[in-house]
Amino acid sequence: MTATADLTALPDEDRLRADLYNFLGVLLASPPDQGILDQTAQLQGDDTELGQGIRAMARIARSIRPQAITREFNALFIGLGRGELLPYASYYLTGFLNEKPLAQLRRDMSRQGLARSDTVFEPEDNIASLMEMMGAMIVGRFGPPVSLAEQKTFFNRHIAPWASHFFADLEAAEHSVFYAAVGTTGRAFMDIEGEAFRLSGA
Repeated sequence: MTATADLTALPDEDRLRADLYNFLGVLLASPPDQGILDQTAQLQGDDTELGQGIRAMARIARSIRPQAITREFNALFIGLGRGELLPYASYYLTGFLNEKPLAQLRRDMSRQGLARSDTVFEPEDNIASLMEMMGAMIVGRFGPPVSLAEQKTFFNRHIAPWASHFFADLEAAEHSVFYAAVGTTGRAFMDIEGEAFRLSGA
């Protein structure tokens, strides 16, 4: 599918939000290759917690090799039988995979015109897919950009109840090195988004 929205009509803040959602989605979907690591190494951050997380990602990306980050990713998310973390809403909210949160997400995805790619076999409630969905809705990748009120509803229903907890677990995971910084970045971003939606009045 191709983008249909005019991105020049979006406020800079929304483009930056979408970019960060998409970037987190890419990093959490599969181990980043050298090209993505090179891009990450160029990132800059301020002295906020979010900025510090971004700076840490950039610093580690400058020295880590793709083979090492692949081993880290596999230990965290794949492992022998299962990885150290299970990055799914159903698991975090119910203790089991493929439960009610996934069914609710699929209904809301259908209403938004979103569907799982034929090349993706993981349940849709994994953290990488949810980050990608939020980015897509903000910029209108598959149709008109979604209103702030609809973004808030989706975020509060499918992301807010568990994503900060997941990112905190990722920060502290035994096998996290690069992904500890991803966890810091994601947790800080989720806190910012949650507070912004709370204050928006949407």
